[in-house]
Amino acid sequence: MAAPGRLGMLAARSRTTLADRWERVRAALLMAVQAGLAAGIAWFAVHNLLGQPAPFFAPIAAVIVLGASVGQRLRRAVELLVGVALGILVGDAVIAVIGSGAWQIGLGVSAAMLAAVFLGGGPVVVVQAASTGVLIATFAAPTGQFFYSRFFDALIGGLVGVLVMALLLPMNPFTVVRRAARPALNLVADGLRGCATALAERDRQAAADLLSRLREGEADVEHFREALDAARETAAMAPARWRHRAPLTQYVDARTHIDRALGDCRGLARRAVSMLTDAEPVPAELPAAIRLLADAVDSLRDELAAGTEPLRTREQAKAATGLAGTAYRAGVGFSGAVVVAQIRATVTDLLRATGLDQAAAESVVRHAVGGTRPGDR
Repeated sequence: MAAPGRLGMLAARSRTTLADRWERVRAALLMAVQAGLAAGIAWFAVHNLLGQPAPFFAPIAAVIVLGASVGQRLRRAVELLVGVALGILVGDAVIAVIGSGAWQIGLGVSAAMLAAVFLGGGPVVVVQAASTGVLIATFAAPTGQFFYSRFFDALIGGLVGVLVMALLLPMNPFTVVRRAARPALNLVADGLRGCATALAERDRQAAADLLSRLREGEADVEHFREALDAARETAAMAPARWRHRAPLTQYVDARTHIDRALGDCRGLARRAVSMLTDAEPVPAELPAAIRLLADAVDSLRDELAAGTEPLRTREQAKAATGLAGTAYRAGVGFSGAVVVAQIRATVTDLLRATGLDQAAAESVVRHAVGGTRPGDR
């Protein structure tokens, strides 16, 4: 490749990387502001209101609590808070009784972990108690204060973090879910389009590569699941976000069916590889049906993001089913019949994601193909 061509590719890649980085910054902006606000409030509350001269652990605990990952964020935040406070309490108690040193660190960590286990803490609590115990054991006991003062610093700081997360500056749950749903649905749509292109061009290697990409894309779907859990939690506990409950319901109802649609897409790609390996016939209507199905996934993404009833998604999914039936009647092999069945299954899941119940979705599919099923002639 010529030098100008390589430079052009590098420039395009740099622009893409920079855009991705700015997108990640935008996504993390709210959490960064939450952490800064919580740390400042925690320091002010303990230093100015309670008279602690250097409340180091108050802002630290606030930031740690806000660092809880997105899925079930409040529960994890409380677990982190308990772990931090317990590690500080046990670590300070050990230092107050036996002093500090190498063996004291080991004893303090062990004691903190055992205390967390005794109190019924989960892995998050146990690990956080142990790590905080290490931190505490490296500090001398606070002069002129009771050994448990830092415990209350951390407890207050952690509570400030929870309050900031839940009440003062809660995330916008609908925005978080919308951003997380886009790559998950794009994965399905792009997979379907890639499968249609591979079939139309009789490119077996492209179909095999597509299957690998679909398997690797599971992380996008998992991120969507976690984001939805966090959004539901925020919409439930933050009064400022209660108005987002109704739009979130569409995503909640669609989540299981989006998962299944991804599985259907992987199954379709596997059978496309078999079709091309066995040199089975590929009627022109079959790739067209899969492309139309990809358009339906795009419509679902956009209509869910807009909070509107997904009428266009239903129409496109129904049309894809009709084309798949036409392809079947034109003549397909064994794997081709399975591809048609996978299209029907994906359409059913998409229709369920639009809010139709199982019976209504199946009825739409049957009417779209005139009752013809793979296996019937």
